[in-house]
Amino acid sequence: MQLAVLPGDDIGPEITVATLDVLAAVKRHFSLDIGVEHHAIGLESLKQSGATLTEAVFAAAREADGIILGPVATAIYPPADKGGINPSAYFRKNLDLYANIRPARTFGRATQRVSAFDLVVVRENTEGFYADRNMTAGDADILVTPDVAIAIRKVTREASTRIAEAGFRLARARRRRVTLVHKANVLKRSDGLFLDACRAVAADYPDVNVDDVIIDAMTAHLVRDPGRFDVIVTTNMFGDILSDLAGELAGSLGLAGALNAGATHAVAQATHGSAPDIAGQDRANPMALIRSLGMLLHWLGERHGAANFIAAGRAIEEAVGATIAAGETTPDLGGRIGTKAVGRIVAGRVARTASAA
Repeated sequence: MQLAVLPGDDIGPEITVATLDVLAAVKRHFSLDIGVEHHAIGLESLKQSGATLTEAVFAAAREADGIILGPVATAIYPPADKGGINPSAYFRKNLDLYANIRPARTFGRATQRVSAFDLVVVRENTEGFYADRNMTAGDADILVTPDVAIAIRKVTREASTRIAEAGFRLARARRRRVTLVHKANVLKRSDGLFLDACRAVAADYPDVNVDDVIIDAMTAHLVRDPGRFDVIVTTNMFGDILSDLAGELAGSLGLAGALNAGATHAVAQATHGSAPDIAGQDRANPMALIRSLGMLLHWLGERHGAANFIAAGRAIEEAVGATIAAGETTPDLGGRIGTKAVGRIVAGRVARTASAA
């Protein structure tokens, strides 16, 4: 198999190096046949070729079996017609990465801010209020006059059905509970459609318990009692907000890994941004991208029936947990260890996990 590695901006290259140390360890100890191709994106690519994402790099990523994408500094990119393409959004749209899977779990009292929990936000990734994902031409964030702006939200039965199916499949492999998050009491047509589609899917999973919670109440429940939730299925913007909240409650967005997955492609991508304020200081937490790598390997293992890839993904998660338990962490988690060293430590623990298996 072949992975396309796109380091991104600011702390992106640093956490990518640490993640590749972990990849090297699982390749060696789990006999993974994986090649790696590096490609420039973001500000480096803009400087080299006039675009933050070139057609050649996109084509190479599309042909790869999986993609590792570092954080990108989209806030300072030029307009798209000047070469400032958002790589993350471009991949999600053009590879139809409809499921944004964002796990959040506590790793012991050293990091958690609330009671212990282990949940996954399954976020619809292709429509909603995001301006670049729901129009054939132009976008859906419209300035009608200098003083009037309108945002158009798109919700379809097809997209709602397939994200629900992703969530229910995942729940069946976990604690068999799905919570649907919506605002159908006010957005009666759009969130009403989402809720109706999800409930239709639920009928095919009688072994999975299902409930639904209104989004504003959900934020309170998530803070008060996050342990009651297993798999949360929701629309694009609600999922974006809830997953950041859950990640911070678990200890740090530096732990918040994610997978953007579709039927044929998947991208390992940390939830957090490019953190220019700490770039180049060896302080960035690489755990989120490392955990995202583990998710990607698990996805590849399921897709290709490769048990060693699934085992490698689990070993990465175990190694991350053991590293946090030992206090061998970056400053955001109260530790004093640098980015590079954390990558090496997790890689070492992966090796010990493989030896003990």
